[in-house]
Amino acid sequence: MRQVSVKDITKKVRDLCISAACDLEPDVASAIRSARDREESVLGKEVLGQIIENFEIAGKEHLPMCQDTGISVFFVELGREVSLDGSLEDAINEGVRQGYKDGYLRKSVCHPLKRTNTGDNTPAIIHTSIVEGGKVKIKIAPKGAGSENMSRLKMLKPAEGVEGIKAFVVETVKEAGGNPCPPIVLGVGIGGSFEKCAINAKKALLRPLGTQNSDGDLNSLEQELLGKINDLGIGPMGFGGRITALAVHVEASPCHIASLPVAVNIQCHADRHKEVEI
Repeated sequence: MRQVSVKDITKKVRDLCISAACDLEPDVASAIRSARDREESVLGKEVLGQIIENFEIAGKEHLPMCQDTGISVFFVELGREVSLDGSLEDAINEGVRQGYKDGYLRKSVCHPLKRTNTGDNTPAIIHTSIVEGGKVKIKIAPKGAGSENMSRLKMLKPAEGVEGIKAFVVETVKEAGGNPCPPIVLGVGIGGSFEKCAINAKKALLRPLGTQNSDGDLNSLEQELLGKINDLGIGPMGFGGRITALAVHVEASPCHIASLPVAVNIQCHADRHKEVEI
């Protein structure tokens, strides 16, 4: 067994929180620059130029690129040969607590009914899976409300099939309009169960932009959906234009013969995510 200190996890999570808020991932930056080059609308090009200027300043000055620094969502892969000297969940939440305090990030987590702020952006949303090996891989995806609130889940009838899936995804983006700060990244979860398709949709957002789905059928579906979404004309920040989405990523799981769950998780143009391996 390999011993891993939860104090090390806390420190890494602290740093991830700050970095995710301030430093845009290279794949996302590249996709936005490419979108500016391809955008046909003059106003759309200008908006994308302002987005680029914003994330360049944020990285240089080490400031949050958006005032909504999100609720902290984690996907953790815990190696079965790892032995922790404490609670993984507590270590992650302490890292969030420190990161949002030390990074001067807005605390955005509250009681769902009373709406009282927890004061430190905890508790985080943590998805953990046990994998082979002796490493701990931690991925963070801070999620702002502007895009999260536009996300949807629907239990389709199996007879609605692929065409029903396409229609639901495109309808979701059309109804969202400029609210999620496009150009968006779309995570689509298909199959599984009510909760599994939602988790798959969220997880799909972590895939690097510009990479292809390893499943040929899903890859074709992603490209078709991307084309249909960009034909909507919503454009950068909803001001009209060719580029409404940077990418569509689909994750699928086997489901019950009598159901066809579909979840659409919309992410803003920043698509904030970071990861570390311990």
